[in-house]
Amino acid sequence: MNVTVTSRLRCVRQQWSSLAVVRSLCSPTASAHLAGRDLPKPSNTSYLSGPFVRTTIPGPKAKALKQQLSNYQEARTVHTFIDYQRSVGVYAIDVDGNCLLDAFGQIASLPLGYNHPDLLAALLNPDNVHLLANRPCLHYSPPIELVQMLEESLLSAAPRGMSEPSVFLAMCGSCGIENALKIAFVKYMERVRGDRELTDEEIRSCMVNQTPGSPNLTVMSFSGSLHGRTLGALSVSHNKPCFKLDFPAYNWPVSPFPILRYPREQHIQENMEEESKCLEILEEAIREQKIKGKPVACIIVEPIQSEGGDNHASSHFFHGLQKIAKENNVLLIFDEVQTGCGATGHMWAHEAWGLPHPPDMIVFGKKLQFGGIYMNKGVRPQEANRVGNTWMGDPGKLLMAREIVRVIQRDNLLERVRQSGKTLLFGLESLQNLYPNFVSRSRGVGTFCAVDFPSTEDRDHVIAMLMNKGVYAHASSSKTIRFRPSLIFEPSHTEILLQILESAVADCQ
Repeated sequence: MNVTVTSRLRCVRQQWSSLAVVRSLCSPTASAHLAGRDLPKPSNTSYLSGPFVRTTIPGPKAKALKQQLSNYQEARTVHTFIDYQRSVGVYAIDVDGNCLLDAFGQIASLPLGYNHPDLLAALLNPDNVHLLANRPCLHYSPPIELVQMLEESLLSAAPRGMSEPSVFLAMCGSCGIENALKIAFVKYMERVRGDRELTDEEIRSCMVNQTPGSPNLTVMSFSGSLHGRTLGALSVSHNKPCFKLDFPAYNWPVSPFPILRYPREQHIQENMEEESKCLEILEEAIREQKIKGKPVACIIVEPIQSEGGDNHASSHFFHGLQKIAKENNVLLIFDEVQTGCGATGHMWAHEAWGLPHPPDMIVFGKKLQFGGIYMNKGVRPQEANRVGNTWMGDPGKLLMAREIVRVIQRDNLLERVRQSGKTLLFGLESLQNLYPNFVSRSRGVGTFCAVDFPSTEDRDHVIAMLMNKGVYAHASSSKTIRFRPSLIFEPSHTEILLQILESAVADCQ
């Protein structure tokens, strides 16, 4: 790494006492849980000091497996095949024996790295086997442990300021989004109807998808967003054409999301004007929808547009967004599927903005291992069974979520994310200063960071170089590399990442 970048990083690193990977994975509490258990162990732990690459990636074994897999399902998105039994902590071992520093984290869904002992202990605990074997139907026949499990997991990690939050459990983030939209529609019509009884026409017409039983309600979303791949979630997504082409998505309105200029501290006035303009357009669009007889029931937004290219907005924008929602009696939904559960150094990304009111709903997923919704007081539908499904999530995943929340709190992982994030963003900015014509728009909160390159081809070339030098990162939008490491990623891991990234950038010049 360039001497200037290295010296700057050393100054940052000296502010913290960094734990070794083995220590982060093998706490006394975790070791006690594992005592006497026959757990899968890596055959060789020497790779914990750093990544190494033995073959090109994908290697010959990975290519052979990919060819076999393509006979049964779409496999062109596969990068390599991971040996999950041998992978440990922040290091993934692939089928060809390559050791990769994982800065992608299973699309931001790997909270505690690979084979964390607390998760293994929970899954191997005989007292939990009945939850895994029977997979209780939480909607009708929940297990006796459910209330305690909810209190020790989701309610323990509930967003700050939520008054008496309710939770809805789902299978994944997209499922959470779908049901959040349905809840918003239900709440809108509850307000419209008041206390009156349903009419025969409403009951009859809803069965054939006609008004008034199926009202002309809409959802406001933002350009560049991606909220999921199911039809309702896809209707509020505006990112990749290949995700939307040929699908008859709902014709709901879309408003521009701010596109900020970087470095942000040098463009404060321009960015403020950009955000204010977007808020004005949003407010006018809500008025227009009401005039058209297609009122907006809710607004859905990502705290950071993840798949859209890591697009950020300031607290000014989100304060204005909430104000508009409140003034128009529109529910505000934050999609924290990717930003939630600690990735930004806060349990929930929106907590950093100091909003005057908690969001109406927050959708979670990924790092919590299953999807769902936090609902603020009064948002839950008044009538039973308006939203639901057979399993309402998965008790096995709720068991994992409980352990994840415990480890985050016990090991103070949010502080670790903030420390590693400072190192990562500092290094990205330094790299940008070294290669100003090739690296741009360094940005991030916590370890939720990204950087841009001149073109898609340049970006893809850097990603390929990173992979073959031992770092697993990934693309978003057209020219962005995003970083989504697990919460146990330390400043020392970040320095390894930055050293390899600089080497990859230098080789691509």
